[in-house]
This record gives sequence, C-alpha cells and structure tokens, in this order.
Amino acid sequence: MKSVKTVLIAAGLAALTLAGTASAQTAAAPSIVTASPAATATAPGSGQSPATVAAPDAAAPAAGAAPATQPAAAAAKATIPEFYGPTAGIGQPTDKIALQAQVTDLGHQAEWFHNDVLMPIIVIICLFVLALLAWVTVRYNRRANPVPSRTSHNTLIEIVWTVAPVLILLAIAVPSIKLLAAQYSIPKPDITVKVIGHQWYWSYQYPDNGDFEVVSNILTEDQDKAKGEPRQLGVDNRMVVPAGAVVKIITTSDDVIHSFAVPAFWLKMDAVPGRLNETWFKVDRPGLYYGQCSELCGARHGYMPIAVEVVTKDQFAQWVAANGGTIGHGKPASSDATANSPISNPTATTTAPTPMAGAASTPTENATAAAKPAAQPATTN
Repeated sequence: MKSVKTVLIAAGLAALTLAGTASAQTAAAPSIVTASPAATATAPGSGQSPATVAAPDAAAPAAGAAPATQPAAAAAKATIPEFYGPTAGIGQPTDKIALQAQVTDLGHQAEWFHNDVLMPIIVIICLFVLALLAWVTVRYNRRANPVPSRTSHNTLIEIVWTVAPVLILLAIAVPSIKLLAAQYSIPKPDITVKVIGHQWYWSYQYPDNGDFEVVSNILTEDQDKAKGEPRQLGVDNRMVVPAGAVVKIITTSDDVIHSFAVPAFWLKMDAVPGRLNETWFKVDRPGLYYGQCSELCGARHGYMPIAVEVVTKDQFAQWVAANGGTIGHGKPASSDATANSPISNPTATTTAPTPMAGAASTPTENATAAAKPAAQPATTN
C-alpha cells in the first residue's frame, strides 16, 4: 500500500509541474511601462502651483517635427511681471548716517520725531554734561582747589536734577505715544496680506484676492548683478501691493520667531509661531522697497530679504491675474481675516471666542496653521 501511495503522490506532483509550465509559456508577455518625464513647471520657492508638463500616456512627437504643440502647462503658465527696478537712495540702505528716506505718513512722523525732537535733546544733554565735566576738572582739581568744600546737600540742585529729567521725558513721551498709537490704529484696510516667516524665506498670502500664495526666496549674487538688485536684497518673487491703498499686514511664523521689517515704511512686526500680529502701511509712491528679517532666527537669518513692489492699480490687477487670483470678488476667503480683532476693530464683540486648536483664548493670540513651504516635487524617470 505504501508503494501505491508513493506512486500516486509522485504522479500528482508531476502533473501539477507540467500544468504550471504550460501556463507560463502561454501567458502574454508583460507590457513595458515607459516612465513619464513629468516634471513641475515651477521650482520650489517660485510661489506657483506645480503643474504637470506631460501626461503619462502622451505620445512622443515625431522626430524632426516642428514644436507646434507645446506642453499644456508651459503654455498656460503666465509670466509673473515685475514693473519696477531699484532706485538709488530710495527703499534700500545708503552710506548716509541717517534714517532711510521715508515714503509713508507714519515714516514722516517718525522722521520728524527723530530729527527734530530726539536729536536736539540728546545733543544738548551731551554738550551740557561735557561742559560740566570740563568745568569740574578745571575748577576743582587739587591744584586749583586744595581745600575741598564739605557741602553735603544743596536743595536747589537736587530739585533741578529731579525736575529737569521729568520734563525732558514728558517732552519725549507725548509725540512718542502719538506715533505708537498711530502705528497700531489700523484704518479700514483696502487689502490684507498675510506674511509668514520660514527658515529661511518668506511667503505672502492674499486672502482678499483668491487666497493665492507667493513664496519669496533670496537671489544668488550673480542673479542680483544681472537684475541690478542690491546685494543680498533681491528675491525671486516680490510682495506686490497697490499704491495709495491701506495695506494690513498679518504676520506669523511656522517655525521660530522672525521679524518683518521694511525701514522705508517705518514698519517692523514680529512673526511669532501660533500668533497673529497686525500692522499696516500706505505708500503713495510706486517703486521697489527692500527690507530684511530683523530677528535672529537661525543660521541663514541674514539671507531672507524682503522686497515690496508698490504698483498702480492696473499693474496690481495684472499681477494678481498672473498669479491666478481675483480682484474685488466678495469677502476675504482666508480664515485669518481679523474683522473681530480688538486691534483693527475696537468695537467688535469679543465674547466667547472660539479659539483654534492649541491657541490661547484671547482674540489677539489666535493660532494659525503652519504654512506649507514649497516642496520639491518628485520627477518620474
């Protein structure tokens, strides 16, 4: 019986082996999948949405054929216009020992406060102290005054050196507080731009214009020279705003504390992770203005410049359209609109706010979702 079972098992295994071999020989050969040379139309940091250059099943053009049919994405991609170049002495550092030329009302007010109030006061104080030191040195040295006075109190002098600093501080405080209040009293904005700091570049979101985003990276030194930009201040994509418009800036960060600063606007506001800070500016003169991150934020802190291009309304509409945005279509699309902020709208109700996840309960400490940096898209080879 054992021999019969062994023979049957061997016969069955042989039959299965023959059946498998026949099936493998009659099977169709696998189709060869040609990898698509799909790539993105924009590089990381360009601020544009990545678009596919060619579909995986697109037929290759015939050899020697004229390029009559360009890839759809390349044809559809609009060129982002740049309207103005840098102007010497305007909106950029100079060799002068002075403030940059100011182009906003707040900047003119601050410039007057610095030049006509602070500088005269400090010069007078320095000269007065220098004169006192010289007089004491000459009049009360050992040779001119061998027997020193033993006076321990002088009521008049004590009153003077107490009252005089108080009066000086009051003279400084009044215009200083007025300037500070004007910086935080945001008028009704014509446009809102959300500024997000990253290590180490900036991105700008336009919630009033379709909520598109522009990612701004520093240019190389050769690119700066080719475009005539100041060294280490040129960027590949500028922040663009219309001239004569009240621009509300909402700053935040997705990693560490940065600081958005444009000296010609008298503008500086920290970008803090999980917090929305607000400021504003209004520039009537079209042109190009530069700034830099003003908070030590890491190894490449010195390589995240800011370039703000102020353009006419028609130019702004053209730029928005090139970025896929819209002009004047309803309320802002962004959830970060601050209509109920006590800073921009002191009369707004703030009862029972609904904080976002991880945010503090106060309206001015609303958390914001971390902005997504422009990622390097994979290319199939």
